[in-house]
Amino acid sequence: MRLMGYREGHDRWIGAVDEAGRVTPIATTAEFYRNPATLLEQARRTPAAPITLPDQTYLVPPVPQSAKVLCVGLNYRGHAEEANEKVPDYPTVFGRWESTLICDGVTMPVPASEPGLDWEGELAVIIGETLVDVSEEEALSGVLGFTCFNDVSARRRQFDTTQWTLGKNPDRSGPIGPAVVTADEWGGPDGWTDRKVITRVNGEVVQSGNTSEMIFSVGRILSYISQTTTLRPGDVIATGTPAGVGFVRTPPRFLTPGDVVEVEIDGIGTLRNPVVGAAGRP
Repeated sequence: MRLMGYREGHDRWIGAVDEAGRVTPIATTAEFYRNPATLLEQARRTPAAPITLPDQTYLVPPVPQSAKVLCVGLNYRGHAEEANEKVPDYPTVFGRWESTLICDGVTMPVPASEPGLDWEGELAVIIGETLVDVSEEEALSGVLGFTCFNDVSARRRQFDTTQWTLGKNPDRSGPIGPAVVTADEWGGPDGWTDRKVITRVNGEVVQSGNTSEMIFSVGRILSYISQTTTLRPGDVIATGTPAGVGFVRTPPRFLTPGDVVEVEIDGIGTLRNPVVGAAGRP
């Protein structure tokens, strides 16, 4: 099943989306993430009547507003090498705010303090069960599904200090989507293990990697995080980016107003976002 988030009035909803773009409502986002497995099974047995959204402005991130968004840095050897960093002994985990998440088609503003933004195409995992102190095998059983993510970064602020938080949380810098593919549609929670991750800027391929190149597997990442902080349904784990980011190039290359960046992953689709100037910030 392919899931998406949309708004109806003041409520955020989760629905199943088909190839024609029709959405079958499942439940409000808050209701859905209280018991995803049961509601998915009900939706499969007795689907509601499909609806057609008027346009993309009705889309919302497919996770609750309370979601933790945790990202893993330096999780591909090629990326660690191009950044002149040693291969980490443990997952390098940092946080994003849910408020930075945006959907397919939404513009990303470049902060006035930055020469541009950097791209990081990634596979993201959506949690479907509460995970506390779990093994790697148990962690995989708690995966709801997978989606594309772009961990867009403000490098000047990121590298001002040893703390990455500000550089990883510019306004509207976390594209996610275009849909969440449930784990069963990928053949189970191990379906992530051989998926191409491609990033394009204005149609040019700037990153081309494969999830098989990850240093830490999805199970390892989730297990490691769960030993310190509880993962709950709707939390997002971005699993790292392959080689090819902009700041390591000579000269550095960044996303500037007028650019369009895309992240494509086998079996999920393409996440596409235009870049605008600082005047486009909220």
